[in-house]
Amino acid sequence: MESDKNKNQPPGEMRAKTPDSCPHCGAPLSPWEQVLLSVDRALMCKRCWYRIILDVFDQESKKDKP
Repeated sequence: MESDKNKNQPPGEMRAKTPDSCPHCGAPLSPWEQVLLSVDRALMCKRCWYRIILDVFDQESKKDKP
């Protein structure tokens, strides 16, 4: 599910989509956990101990293409 916080940003500054819940067990992430995930790009789920890692290389490869 896409969050509304990415829609309000200018087109050149769109951040990667931060998940609202754990992709492994489906436990909802708190707003603070979503902020940590968007900054650190990695977070451990408190419910199932699954390591959520956002792929940084996707953003860099999109910037390199003309």
